[in-house]
Amino acid sequence: MFAPFILALRDAGVPASVTEYLALLRAVQAGCADYSVEDFYFLARSALVKDERHLDRFDRVFAEVFRGAFPPEGAEGDDLRRALPEEWLRKLAEKLLTPEEMAKIESLGGFDKLMETLAQRLAEQKGRHQGGSKWIGTAGTSPFGAHGYNPEGVRIGQEESRHRRAVKVWDKREFRDLDEDEALSSRNMKVALRRLRRFAREGAATELDLPGTIRATANNAGTLDLQMQAERRNAVKLLLFLDIGGSMDDHIRVTQELFSAARGEFKHFDYFYFHNCPYERVWRENRRRRETTIPMEQVLNTYGPAYRCVFVGDASMSPYEIVQPGGSVEHWNDEPGRVWIERLTRHFRRAAWINPLAEDEWRYVQSVGMIKQLMDGRMFPLTIAGLDDMARELR
Repeated sequence: MFAPFILALRDAGVPASVTEYLALLRAVQAGCADYSVEDFYFLARSALVKDERHLDRFDRVFAEVFRGAFPPEGAEGDDLRRALPEEWLRKLAEKLLTPEEMAKIESLGGFDKLMETLAQRLAEQKGRHQGGSKWIGTAGTSPFGAHGYNPEGVRIGQEESRHRRAVKVWDKREFRDLDEDEALSSRNMKVALRRLRRFAREGAATELDLPGTIRATANNAGTLDLQMQAERRNAVKLLLFLDIGGSMDDHIRVTQELFSAARGEFKHFDYFYFHNCPYERVWRENRRRRETTIPMEQVLNTYGPAYRCVFVGDASMSPYEIVQPGGSVEHWNDEPGRVWIERLTRHFRRAAWINPLAEDEWRYVQSVGMIKQLMDGRMFPLTIAGLDDMARELR
């Protein structure tokens, strides 16, 4: 049964003789290798290879001849397979398609149709599926599942995004807060934000007014007359809404720097997190975002129109998140994101959107154009020039 193996070795230049072949057969018959592929490999190499220069050729021939050979159930090979990390096995299930193959896959035809079909699949499906185009499963072209591809679908059971096509994500995702102590890598960002400053004297008169004291003392025939004044402070109030998680993971560093710069430049400063698009609730702590959300109505009642409102996000999302009730990727929203953006921009008359996505890529993302239109064109790239333009717009 091993004759093809011996012939292949000879063709590859390994001088395996008939005597060595017979010795290998006797060793196998005596049970030296049993059912272990690994044991048989070492046994055959010991019997057939006499020169270490031929070891590499032997390995190539062995892999070619015995490709796909596995030990039977219950043998040692099962322990080897069980020892493989589950992550490796899961990666093997991922669907890899060429751009041409992706273009041929059609979506179900809208958000309502997608949700309706998902409800039907949940009611009908009884077992696990892999590689298909209909059921909830893995490594297929179905709109529902993980590690596959579909133009728009519901991601279920996948740790992170691959193609960024999901309309909804049916998983509990954890986001991290931006570090308020992060040191800036460039002072230029901080300098650009200073264009937003407008100083005024506010509060109690606790600061010495030196010119006023000199005038008052002179008018008082040289008798010291101290004059006090309120502290000179930046009167501009800034409110940041920060998109966090998902595709924004690609822009963590630059967003971190912006957050740190704004926190250091403005005395009247506050911030909230959202995901993809502002909705009815925001939060301040990503670790507890499901337990400590803040109603957007409360935000509107707390912060007056004097605040400059700045959204920071790549605006890359499913268009359903902007225009469709229930379109949020993570929860069922009664009102679309468009409604909340309009409410916020009506309340905060000076509002802008900063986008960390490269400006020459905006035209390729439909949702970016939609958000820019809702912001009346006040979308600026997260660059020094973009921050400069935004600051002039919000003054």
